[in-house]
Amino acid sequence: MSDPALTHRRAEIIAAAEVWRRGGLVAFPTETVYGLGADAANEQALARIFAAKGRPADHPLIVHVAAARDIERWAREIPPVAWRLAERFWPGPLTLILKRAPGVSALVTGGQDTVGLRVPRHPLALALLTAFGGGIAAPSANRFGRVSATSAAHVVAEFGTTVDCIVDDGPCTVGLESTILDLSGPQPRVLRPGAVSRTALGEILGAVPDIAGAGAPRAPGRLASHYVPDTPLRLVTDAAAELAGSPLPGAKPTAVLALRAPLATPLNCRWVRMSDDPAIYGQQLYARLREVDSWDCDLLLVELPPRAEGWEAVHDRLTRASGGGSPDC
Repeated sequence: MSDPALTHRRAEIIAAAEVWRRGGLVAFPTETVYGLGADAANEQALARIFAAKGRPADHPLIVHVAAARDIERWAREIPPVAWRLAERFWPGPLTLILKRAPGVSALVTGGQDTVGLRVPRHPLALALLTAFGGGIAAPSANRFGRVSATSAAHVVAEFGTTVDCIVDDGPCTVGLESTILDLSGPQPRVLRPGAVSRTALGEILGAVPDIAGAGAPRAPGRLASHYVPDTPLRLVTDAAAELAGSPLPGAKPTAVLALRAPLATPLNCRWVRMSDDPAIYGQQLYARLREVDSWDCDLLLVELPPRAEGWEAVHDRLTRASGGGSPDC
């Protein structure tokens, strides 16, 4: 075991790797969110991911590997910049989209000629991947389109006993899915923002990459409606103004997530003050959305954070969680 801190979990890690070898599903922690993993070379195991999540067959999966050199098994025509990005950001919350190697399952790629690859930063995830010795396809461990799981308890709430093994290592430290960078075309472009910012990518690429538009490869988390909680979510600029004079007494409460505390908590409202640090906000966001769902509220109002450096991923997730609608301005 390469990490001495994980020596006491050796038996658990070996057992989880054996579940993968048998074609089973293992939910495991990464620094971003918990993944629902299966052997990326086993089509029967991959099919179980799609069945468990209710995931469309054309929605590609990200293959997690233990080291950057392992991507040569999964990708072809790897550009030199991919290795420079890997040296700078791996292990870490960055997924690279590359041209797929021959033999990579269409279930992994969603039928496309590209494949998403990542080396996670989480020590336990790396230990699991090393013990398995191959690639693990792992979308977020939640029902398709719903709020991602950032703790083992969230995985249990989503799947119950459907998953063969759940490896628990507490809450995820990043809490939002990885940045996805497409390197399969003539120009790098970001398919999904995450903790690795476009500015940071630009330091390696030589220019800040654009956000991809139409015609980009399909990638996880790109649907207009995604990460959706059970409680209807509406984006607003001023929650107190929205709540003025409502809801009516006796109605279910309204929940609010905002960076500020109200001067006085509005009637029949549950107000949660969020961190003004975008990294902390992102780390806590999905847990807060799940918490609100447990409150039986009629509505969740989310005050939009600032349009500033570091907030791009949070804005992306909130917009999709609201169903892709624009904020009330």
